[in-house]
Amino acid sequence: MQSVPLYLSEMAPPKYRGAFNIGFQLCVSIGALSAFLINYGTEKIAGGWGWRISLSMAAVPASILTVGGIFLPETPNSLIQHGHDIQTAKTMLKRIRGTDDVEAEFTDLLTASEASRKVERPFRKILERKYRPQLVMSIAIPFFQQVTGINVIAFYAPILFRTIGSGVSDSLLSSVIIAVVGTITTVLSMAIVDKLGRRALFHIGGVLMFVPQVMIGGVMAAKLGDRGGLSEGYSVLVLILICVYVAGFSVSWGPLGWLVTSEIFPLEIRSAAQSINVAVGFFFIFAVAQTFLAMLCRMKAAIFFFFAAWVAVMSGFVYVLLPETKDIPIEKMDAIWRKHWFWKRYVNGGENEFEGIKIEMMKTVTSS
Repeated sequence: MQSVPLYLSEMAPPKYRGAFNIGFQLCVSIGALSAFLINYGTEKIAGGWGWRISLSMAAVPASILTVGGIFLPETPNSLIQHGHDIQTAKTMLKRIRGTDDVEAEFTDLLTASEASRKVERPFRKILERKYRPQLVMSIAIPFFQQVTGINVIAFYAPILFRTIGSGVSDSLLSSVIIAVVGTITTVLSMAIVDKLGRRALFHIGGVLMFVPQVMIGGVMAAKLGDRGGLSEGYSVLVLILICVYVAGFSVSWGPLGWLVTSEIFPLEIRSAAQSINVAVGFFFIFAVAQTFLAMLCRMKAAIFFFFAAWVAVMSGFVYVLLPETKDIPIEKMDAIWRKHWFWKRYVNGGENEFEGIKIEMMKTVTSS
């Protein structure tokens, strides 16, 4: 999972990198929608063995991924890193960019690769002061992505709807509706991310997640109580609010949590930073999944206020500490930290570390 966003970001031109990368999240959304549709269909099978079909169908996309991966070309970065001929990497870069004018970008790739080769322990390297922004983001972004509460919806939407009085079939149908909304809004995110930028989508998504969660908590606190269910009208209202919430996540933290972390890590610490990013994400997926039912029983409607508070915190975090990455080549991403009002105190002073390498690489490109 950790390699797909990085692969897409390395292959995509900066101008369209956001749309290309969000294709990963779109496929995840389509997979979730397919799973909900299969579950909805197999739930009606008499005898209670429909779950076997649901489970076995997961082998289909896994097989497609396994076979498809064989035919994927290496990125220019990867070709250089693994010692292939420089001209081979340059030819690949020309191919994926659709132009022969790649000298500047190729020089940046060679410089980053040469700097990366000098790093023997990337996990130790990322602890250095000048990489503090990347270390913080590799922990904070996946953490915030999970405490939006999205996996509560993904894992427990049927249980949640049964809690407020829906039947099993209606609960699964509600999950299908939510997945459709998530898929459509992910497509919307692909269309606008390279126009509006990452920060704007984070802020829009924050509003679209915060308001529905507060309203859902209010409705459930006022109308559900400790026992019983909601009326049909309030159940529909909760479904609509959850759809708005899912739309907010699917246009922001869902795809951008993977996009931004695949853009901001320099090559010399990229493997370590992305490993931390994925590990933190999976840890909190596990933690939320294991604790949600107990939290729901204890906190009841207040659990939505809990997640809404985290949405407010993460929106503030983005506003204050995350610079815009739109249209910036990955190899030049360090410039955004040197210009940032807070992070520049950590990274300034290290910008000339690889200037000698870059001069040598420019000579190499010219001679080739």
